[in-house]
Amino acid sequence: MRVLFYQTSAGVSPVEKHLNGLPLEERATIAEALMAIEKNGIGEVDTRPIDGKLWEIRFPMQRIFYVLVAGPTLVLLHAYKKQSQKAPRREIELALKRMRDVLAYGG
Repeated sequence: MRVLFYQTSAGVSPVEKHLNGLPLEERATIAEALMAIEKNGIGEVDTRPIDGKLWEIRFPMQRIFYVLVAGPTLVLLHAYKKQSQKAPRREIELALKRMRDVLAYGG
């Protein structure tokens, strides 16, 4: 399975930017999980559905929203630091907007 990072029209990857700001240990844990997804598929990580085709990869203190598109390809849309039980609506709305962009583009 391919893992791709969503990029804005300016060529910036919000998920990569978020991950680069994390402590090295957290970054390493997430990088290992993403490599496992590329090698073995999504089944080895903790995920949950959010809204329609929007899903979330769950880490102890971080969340990454994604969408699966043809290929199979997993597109990482948005990441944020977990601070409460429920995902904040503004984080979900931003991920949904990016998901619509990806799906409109054809994946």
